[in-house]
Amino acid sequence: MRRESTLPCSSTTETNAAYLMENNYLYSKRLCQWALKKNVQFLYASSAATYGAGECGYSDEDANTVRLKPLNMYGYSKQLFDLWLLKNRLHKRVTGFKFFNVFGPNEYHKEEMRSVIAKNFDSVIRERKIRLFKSYRAGFADGEQKRDFIYVKDAVDIVFYFLTHKSRKGIYNVGTGKARSWNDLAQSLFSSLRIKPNIEYIEMPRQIRDKYQYFTQADTAKLRRAGYKRRFTSLEAAVKDYFGYLQNSSYW
Repeated sequence: MRRESTLPCSSTTETNAAYLMENNYLYSKRLCQWALKKNVQFLYASSAATYGAGECGYSDEDANTVRLKPLNMYGYSKQLFDLWLLKNRLHKRVTGFKFFNVFGPNEYHKEEMRSVIAKNFDSVIRERKIRLFKSYRAGFADGEQKRDFIYVKDAVDIVFYFLTHKSRKGIYNVGTGKARSWNDLAQSLFSSLRIKPNIEYIEMPRQIRDKYQYFTQADTAKLRRAGYKRRFTSLEAAVKDYFGYLQNSSYW
């Protein structure tokens, strides 16, 4: 049964190619064309998923964007829209954001796409334990797969910067430029809770093992050239701040 088209899909595990094409590519094209026709500022979300396994690096320069090889259908649907903009030279009229691993307050609506912290917070409180995926790649120990984790407050600040500096156009990475491991993330959470670290490494679902990103790290040179100067919140400080929201049961 075909799902109705509603809003862009953010699920990295979505396997319905037609659904992703309609919601992430064609829908985005229609929105963009309408905004340009009406002379409305257009900002959109791309994704770090477009970088795939990282064989082309993590530079958001246009010449590199056309070389990227996403690992999953979600990343491909985002890549297609980026490429459409570049092909039609529309990237000079709009602003796109390649969001890396954003986490922080008010992500409950993301359901399965919530951060590991949001999804595991209650179980960590109950069991004093967090579960992370095992590694299936040489050179990466269990839990040492790395991501560029960026606190949502920093991500929002970047978007606001471009919203208020309308002359800055193009496609930009939204990440800290510093990769940290899932173990680091877990340790930060245990530290905030002031409990002894206890990590259980579990099997990664087979359907995502060959599509899993073992490392991401935003190249922020282009972002800095655009004039964004603020320093990013450290992982430890961000998790501690987020803990203040999560421990308040009314948050949920």
